Formats: sequence, C-alpha cells, structure tokens
Amino acid sequence: MGDYPLPELNGKTPLEAAHTPYMDRLAGCGAMGLVRTIPEGMEPGSDVANMSLLGYDPRQYHTGRAPLEAASMNVQLALDEVAMRCNLVTLEADGQGVMTMGDYSAGHISTAEAHQLIASLQPALSGLPLRLYPGVSYRHLLVWSRGRIDMDTTPPHDITGEPVAGYQRIYHEEQALLIFMERSQDILAEHPVNKVRRAEGKRPANAVWLWGQGKAPSMPTLKERYGLRGAMISAVDLLKGLGVYAGLAPLVVPGATGYLDTNYAGKVEAALQALTTGNFVYVHIEAPDEAGHEGSLSKKIQAIEAFDAHVVGPVLEGAKAFDKVRLLVVTDHLTPISKRTHVDDPVPYLLIRDLHEALRVVPPPTAAFCEKTAKGLDHSSVNGVTLFEAFVGAS
Repeated sequence: MGDYPLPELNGKTPLEAAHTPYMDRLAGCGAMGLVRTIPEGMEPGSDVANMSLLGYDPRQYHTGRAPLEAASMNVQLALDEVAMRCNLVTLEADGQGVMTMGDYSAGHISTAEAHQLIASLQPALSGLPLRLYPGVSYRHLLVWSRGRIDMDTTPPHDITGEPVAGYQRIYHEEQALLIFMERSQDILAEHPVNKVRRAEGKRPANAVWLWGQGKAPSMPTLKERYGLRGAMISAVDLLKGLGVYAGLAPLVVPGATGYLDTNYAGKVEAALQALTTGNFVYVHIEAPDEAGHEGSLSKKIQAIEAFDAHVVGPVLEGAKAFDKVRLLVVTDHLTPISKRTHVDDPVPYLLIRDLHEALRVVPPPTAAFCEKTAKGLDHSSVNGVTLFEAFVGAS
C-alpha cells in the first residue's frame, strides 16, 4: 500500500488520499511507525519482505523465491534441484524493432488460459533436465535438475518497457534454459489462446521469463519457535509456500485472484474460521502491489480502499467473537507508482496489542494510517523480525 508523495495528489501518497476509515480509526488507538522489512544489501522482493514479517531473518533463511512457490504447489525439491519462477510475459517490439518487456503478467492472464498455455509447453522440455508446473495467472514454476543458483536473473516486473536483450544474455550461459525459452516462444506465438487474446485486444502471453531461482530452505516452524498454529491466506504461491515452511496451513479461497477482483469476503471468512481452531492467521492482499507495478494511481487507490472496506472492516466486526485479539496491519514493501517496481524503503505498520481495549478508545479526528504519520514516530530501529516478536508477545 505504501508509496511516495505524488504531484497529482497535491503531495499526498495514495494511502493518504484513499478513503480508509477503518485503518484511520485504528491509527488513533494503536502503535504506529515504520519498519524495515528488507535487510541492507538484499533485493526488495516480496519473498524477503514477507519472510521478515513472519519473524524469519532473511539473511539466515532466504534461499530464493521459487523454492517457496514450489512448496505451495506440493513440489518436493531434491537436494540437487533448483526451482525457478516461470512468468508468462508479453514481449513487444518498440518503434525501432527492439524487443522490450511489454507486460510482466501478460495482461494478468487468467489462470484457465495460462494452464492451457503451460500444458502446451510440455513438449518444449523434451530432452532437457527441466520440469514445468502450472500456477496461478502468470505465475508458474520450473524445476531444474543439477541447476545453478548463482545466476543474475532479473524479475520481469523490474524492467517493464525496457529492452530485454541485455537481461537475456544470462540464459545463454545455460543451454537447457535457453532452448526451453526459445522453444516456448515458437509454441506460444500462434497458440489459439493468444489468437483469441489478440482478437479481444488483450496482450498475448508470447514468451516465458525465468527468475527467482533457489534451493529448498531449512526453517523451523512458528509452532516450534513461538507456539503459533494457524493459516496462511493468499492468492500468491510465494506466500502460501512461505506459510508451508512456517508450518501454517495454506488455505484455498475460491475466487482469490491476487488482483482487484479477488474474493475479499472469502478471505475474511477463511481467516475468522481459522482462528476458531488456531491462534494465528496471516492474510495477504496482492492488489495494491499489482497496481503499483502497472503504474496505475486509480487502481492503487481502489485496491487500498477495497482492503480497508472489505478486509479491515469485516475483520474488526468478526473479531468480536474472540476473547482477545492482536492485530498487525503492515505493507510488506513499497511499490511506488512512479517507479513501478519494489524499493527497500521502510514501510508503515499499525500494531494493536488488544483490539477490544483499543476500540474503546476515542481516536482524535486527525488520526490517519499513512506514511507521513508513521514517519513522525521514532521507530527507526524496528525491523520485520523485531516487529513480529512484538506482535506475538515474544519481546
């Protein structure tokens, strides 16, 4: 949700400009500040940020993004296997005929369409030490036997609109990956799914992009560390896989898309139900991040307002059924509209140690949950691990 001040909002951020009465209400009765979810020197990815926010120091436990996604798909990695994220993307020629990254998500292709395309790519694996697994929307998984982890691959959402040739050179070092990518482009070029998408004015998924490689991590569970048992709720395989390693049940919510049209009510219902049998639930909403990658101010504000109205509000109402509730509202990383990619700036958080007690407090009329108010407080030493431990009462 976090962002930078924008001229078109008269110096406000999207979070400041959005109508968020429930989060603003909580801001008047909770602890608020900035948290550094990305350790110095690490890439500001969702894997690093969310691992940090779950209380795991990424410098100790992080081995790559794709191994976490593999866990969410029940894909077991052998010791010599490397997992890689396989995006379906749109490559486009610019005015000079130079191939660029047109869309890292192939126009947020539907899961049904994507599964047809991934199935059609199985012949491209012939004779190669690779396995391909379908995921959600544009996000899929490649497993590489005896693969390398020391490759400088680039997330496609970091290079939207840029020429891709320079970033593709790394694949020329590994023939198996290069052959698969070249075969895939040939297959996808005239696939019936892409023909229909072009006819409908949608972007075709005309290429695959490999990145985020790594081997399986070794992590103690949250139950072992803090006595927590519960669930992970997200449309994103990365988060579900992180939950698996943390010992959380990855709940499947029908209609959870990872975009503006996700099933917010279903996520809240699943979260409240999970708390009847466990004592911890992690609810992740992807839409604000996707809007940031698109550079869409209107969509980002829409996503923030939807989160407040359809997640925070109903959670506050549903929490009345429980004796004592702790609540942490936090953005995992910034995806500024102006940059369309992740940055490692500290992010705002809102911590409520006793929700029922907090809601009895009358907040000041100026209370607001946003970057500006969070920055005004001195919490410069807070990182994701220390924030999580404060949240669960371990510090």
